[in-house]
Amino acid sequence: MPKATSEKLFRAHKPAAKKQEASGPTNTNPLFNTARFGQHILKNAQTAQKIVDAANLKPTDKVLEVGPGTGNLTVKILEKAKHVTAVEMDPRMAAEVLKRVQGTPEQRKLEVVIGDFVKVDIPYFEVCISNTPYQISSPLVFRLLSHRPLFRVAILMFQREFALRLTARPGTALWSRLSANVQLYAKVDNIINVNRNDFRPPPQVESSVVRLVPIDPPPPVKFEEFDGMNRIIFSRPNKTIRGNFQAKGVMKMLEQNRRTWLAMQEMPVDHENESIQGVLDKILEAGDWMESRASKMDIDDLLKMLSAFHEQGIHFAS
Repeated sequence: MPKATSEKLFRAHKPAAKKQEASGPTNTNPLFNTARFGQHILKNAQTAQKIVDAANLKPTDKVLEVGPGTGNLTVKILEKAKHVTAVEMDPRMAAEVLKRVQGTPEQRKLEVVIGDFVKVDIPYFEVCISNTPYQISSPLVFRLLSHRPLFRVAILMFQREFALRLTARPGTALWSRLSANVQLYAKVDNIINVNRNDFRPPPQVESSVVRLVPIDPPPPVKFEEFDGMNRIIFSRPNKTIRGNFQAKGVMKMLEQNRRTWLAMQEMPVDHENESIQGVLDKILEAGDWMESRASKMDIDDLLKMLSAFHEQGIHFAS
């Protein structure tokens, strides 16, 4: 993953830049241009406390906080944890967080990293807590799940629609490629619904807090393969699996991947003179998946089908 330029702050903040006029009271923070980074400052102290309490922090915990804003969550985390690394895009808000703990015992427990969470180096941590900037919701989840060593728990705030997709179950309207990909690697559940008026400025949508607990050890499945298959079959989740494989370009991609696999196995490319469609149909018929639909398949079903494809040399990662 490419390394972004980041800055670590260990001392008092520099004087703030000259204020610019706000574009409007309904979509900007009066102090900081939070709209630029998709952030909304959590102002409700009771909600902030509920989020921190949900993490069940230990005095020995090292916590990663993403998007601390002005530090309303940060100061509550510092009361319970050993150390907090806060990753913040806006230098002015990063300075505000440091200002809040300056001259207190908590000052030595806090490190603020200025930069894009998707790109900066992540230190070791046991717990992640985030009032997530909306535009990095999906990248944040998958960066956390790919991080090693595994963390214990993440308490993450998202737009409610995104949170509902994360926690959706097979057979429900919101079960999707995102749901399956996340739930392959973690147990995820909704724990708190947050009113839009708990933020400054209020977002246009409601929010929810989810608890994400990585499956340990993680399943021995290559994510690119699992996601590649899901990309195809969830393109139209209520359509049959076979029907989704007829989409433009899918068979050509699978044929190229299979030729590569056969060559690596030192098997003839025209093995059994069978077309990729014929191989696919045999797999689907043998597994009784010909009329199956992704919208109804759970994680076990998806893993069994992926394994069956792999046994016949059908792969999904380029």
